[in-house]
Amino acid sequence: MNIMNFTRVALKNLFSKPATRPYPLAPREYPQRTRGHVAIEMDACILCGMCMRKCPAGAIEVDRAARTWSIERFGCIQCNSCVESCPKNCLRMEPSYPQPDAQKRVDTLQKPPEPPKQPPVEGTKAG
Repeated sequence: MNIMNFTRVALKNLFSKPATRPYPLAPREYPQRTRGHVAIEMDACILCGMCMRKCPAGAIEVDRAARTWSIERFGCIQCNSCVESCPKNCLRMEPSYPQPDAQKRVDTLQKPPEPPKQPPVEGTKAG
């Protein structure tokens, strides 16, 4: 009798829709409020370090002298604290997860240097 049960299940699965999705061909669509990974817009960042202080996992490091912002992707717990505390709203949560890797890695972003300010031209009124 076990062969009859197996045949019924096999035929049912043969003519029904697959239970999984074709992974490489159809990318996953995440729900609207998924917290995936932290992304930053470096042009808007003022390197204040508020995100570093609010991160409970200590995954974010800000170096004002070197003008760098770095995050340890596998140390981040996707809690959204850094995004909520950013005064310039340059951090956001992307709805995808970091790619798997054999080693822990740190993503470091360098802020471009600011252009030098031009001194005011003498003989003209300021205002």
